[in-house]
Amino acid sequence: MCPKILTSNIKTELIPVFNFLSQYLNVPENNYRRVINKCPRLLTSSVRDQLKPALFYLQRLGFKDLEALAYQDPVLLVSNVEHTLIPKLKFLETLGFSSHEAKSMVLRCPGLFTFSIENNYKPKFEYFNEVMKGKLEELKAFPQFFAFSLEKRIKPRHIEVMQSGVKLPLANMLKSTDEEFKELLRKGGNS
Repeated sequence: MCPKILTSNIKTELIPVFNFLSQYLNVPENNYRRVINKCPRLLTSSVRDQLKPALFYLQRLGFKDLEALAYQDPVLLVSNVEHTLIPKLKFLETLGFSSHEAKSMVLRCPGLFTFSIENNYKPKFEYFNEVMKGKLEELKAFPQFFAFSLEKRIKPRHIEVMQSGVKLPLANMLKSTDEEFKELLRKGGNS
């Protein structure tokens, strides 16, 4: 995934990354592998130019759980603040969310920062807004909507819900297993 690691200088490029993991994210030495396996690009990122600015930006937004950042969402640390993180927040605002609401959404669902505006946000929001006739409040309550496949989950389930005539909250429609979903439809949305 990151062949550049093979030519990295251990002293000037790799050791600073491990020091960063230890000092800023409180990752013990015996867990370095776990974090690096989750996001190998950490090893090719500059601590000064990439990792620290991303961490400080995320903390300013309200990310407090360093353990979750290290073990679940380390890809956020290799994201460029100016070209990746800020534009995604701004895009959420263009959809009608306030700055506070957009921040709250990414704090609840950090994966929102990993999605493409063109390939994820725009087509899913367009479908949600124009076909599903959804309300922004639903996305505020369930920002994970953007994590589901439009073609494999959102559209098929929405079509089934429409055909059944049952009203289901967005979260119930998408998070439920296939069996649970069929049962919700059978029971008329009451679980």
